[in-house]
Amino acid sequence: MGKDNIKFEKALERLEEIVSTLESGDLELEKSLKMFEEGINMTKICRAHLNEAEKKIEKLVKDQEGKFSMEPLEQKHEEDANQDELPF
Repeated sequence: MGKDNIKFEKALERLEEIVSTLESGDLELEKSLKMFEEGINMTKICRAHLNEAEKKIEKLVKDQEGKFSMEPLEQKHEEDANQDELPF
């Protein structure tokens, strides 16, 4: 199975298994290094899936005329950042 075919849930599940195994400390150094490398690959796969999902997320906004439109998630972050700023 190629990296591109691994679903997010499977990659995350495998990453959790790897972390648990590495935390146990019962592996030889060489096996630990191989598992660590696999964990890095699973992390990259998860990150790629999350980045793709973030691109698809949109916010439904009602304008002044009462019409709905879609805005990318990035604009939501900018609006939230501006609202969170203190006036003093």
